[in-house]
Amino acid sequence: MEEGKEEVKSFNDLGVCEQLVEACDNLGWKHPSKIQAEAIPHALEGKDLIGLAQTGSGKTGAFALPILQALLETPQAFFACVLSPTRELAIQIAEQFEALGSGIGVKCAVLVGGIDHMQQSIALGKRPHIVVATPGRLSDHLSNTKGFSLRTLKYLVLDEADRLLNDDFEKAIDEILEVIPRERKTYLFSATMTKKVRKLQRACLRNPVKIEAASKYSTVDTLKQQYIFVPDKHKDCYLVYILTEMSGSMSMVFTRTCDSTRLLALMLRNLGMRAIPISGHMNQAKRLGALNKFKAGECNILVCTDVASRGLDIPSVDMVINYNVPSNSKDYIHRVGRTARAGRTGVAISVVNQYELEWYIQIEKLIGKKLPKFPAHEEEVLLLLERVSEAKRISHMKIKEPGGKRNRKGGDDDGEEEIGRYLNGKLSKKSKKR
Repeated sequence: MEEGKEEVKSFNDLGVCEQLVEACDNLGWKHPSKIQAEAIPHALEGKDLIGLAQTGSGKTGAFALPILQALLETPQAFFACVLSPTRELAIQIAEQFEALGSGIGVKCAVLVGGIDHMQQSIALGKRPHIVVATPGRLSDHLSNTKGFSLRTLKYLVLDEADRLLNDDFEKAIDEILEVIPRERKTYLFSATMTKKVRKLQRACLRNPVKIEAASKYSTVDTLKQQYIFVPDKHKDCYLVYILTEMSGSMSMVFTRTCDSTRLLALMLRNLGMRAIPISGHMNQAKRLGALNKFKAGECNILVCTDVASRGLDIPSVDMVINYNVPSNSKDYIHRVGRTARAGRTGVAISVVNQYELEWYIQIEKLIGKKLPKFPAHEEEVLLLLERVSEAKRISHMKIKEPGGKRNRKGGDDDGEEEIGRYLNGKLSKKSKKR
């Protein structure tokens, strides 16, 4: 069996049609990843799938290619729907569908919060083949957008399924499942999969093939994982020390709260570092703007909450720093999966204080190994104390300035004027309009 799997040399061997093999080639996909090699043949046979694979292993291709091949055979509008727990991941999935389907005229619509409802209704009026959505916004359109339904749907995909099967999305998922056909193909994909059998049955899978292209909560071999145990009062110093030591790196710094993303990004910029925040407090245009600046390399440090931990594929990320250890240990797998993607190397460093030690122990149990310490000499780190304390004091003042506070409606200046000046020398007219 193993020998047979190793014989797979190309997408063609998996049964993928010539047009889509060419699309893969154009994207630089020369050989299928493990999850693709195992999932695609079953999907092409018409089976429902539960796919478990390490993040960065090509899960999107594993469900997109079979759907596009089936669409080629029987073209129709509203052929497939992909559900994602985050807006950014939904946009990324749609981009991948469009890239793979560019040669065959595939049309996608993205339905996520934070973007104009009418604009999305117009996109639905053009009858796209693929709808990629967050559950709440899709449920809203199914209820309120005239002429839109998914009664003819042939494929449903739940990406990051463990998160979608949580209580946060339960009501919206139930409403969607009520109005889509029972006779359809259903795929569940995730890097981590919880044993919620009742909820899996509720998602109406029929004799699914379960594919585990990774051990349950594993990280890739090319990822170097470390931790550093620090006094809480010196946590910022250690963060700055690590970023200074790895100054050439594209880094993602994960915090637990939206407010701390902003404070840390301001502090790092005051120290001359190219940092930008992204969190759920920012509106969608600003979130995408921050993400695009990071992807383009205009900033090399993205300070983020777990809104950025799921599925985002930014190939150039060299390092992930857990400034706060996640309270849910499974989120650690998703966070560190932002680096060492698709065979590349990467580093993940967790900065742990005494209050987070219990959570950190849970992470080590989850991944099944003790992590080595990141080498740092306290004397060297504390040389930064005065500069870091001053930078943080200035950041606090900036946030407390009139107009610096986030308003209650979810808008956020997020130091936008300062970010604009910092990145471009002056704020562009386009930024002001946003």
